[in-house]
Amino acid sequence: MNIFKQFYKSLYSPKDVATFRFQGIGKTILYVFFLALLSIIPTFYNLSSGLTNAIEVVGETIEQKFPDFTIENGTLTSNQDEPVEIRRGDFRIFFDSTGETEIGDINSNDEVLAILKHDIVLASGGTVDSYSYSLLEDMDITKQDVQTFLESVDSALIIFLPILFVIMYIFSAGLDFLEITILAVIGLIVVSSLGRDVKYGQLWRLTAYSITLPTVFFMIMSFLKTNVPGALFIHWGITIIFLYLTIKEIPAKNKL
Repeated sequence: MNIFKQFYKSLYSPKDVATFRFQGIGKTILYVFFLALLSIIPTFYNLSSGLTNAIEVVGETIEQKFPDFTIENGTLTSNQDEPVEIRRGDFRIFFDSTGETEIGDINSNDEVLAILKHDIVLASGGTVDSYSYSLLEDMDITKQDVQTFLESVDSALIIFLPILFVIMYIFSAGLDFLEITILAVIGLIVVSSLGRDVKYGQLWRLTAYSITLPTVFFMIMSFLKTNVPGALFIHWGITIIFLYLTIKEIPAKNKL
């Protein structure tokens, strides 16, 4: 049975998955890498599109909405005599060279990029991070410098994103192998309680296929950008239930 048929069967059929315990370990390892690839596709897509869109939005906003400015000696200066606020969906960008807006005025529950008199502030996910222009030391920065920098970052994404994908893939596969190893140990308890003759190596194979259903579920939730509370417990719970049903399909010791 090829990997795609195994994937399909692993979504609904514990009886078929039970027969996979006799296959070579290499094929199972390949299947785990396949699942890891599927699991990161939506996350990587959302992340890469988010980065691309953010750079595009910030670049367009600076070009079209911001006045000419200079950051010199740790201070933002421009000919703008009042704060500027730009909204892009739920994301807001503040530009204030007057000094009227302070870090404490930024709400941590908002999604905000604030370019203030002496600091640049980023608020997201309930936290507010600020960075003083004094960190730039003797550097002088203009609006044109920022636009040039954003253009270079946008060009660099073609190199950065593939590297990021590989890193995410390796990390995801490593987590999957660790998860399968731990759940297979838990599965030994199930094997003992059901009186089945299943060695740990076979159980590891069965566990690898039992994570298919929760992996697909969370892949879909990630595509939909839907947060699932208690994701780890749900993932492990579904896997253990599927593994239990799979082990039940294996003949008991006295029937061998």
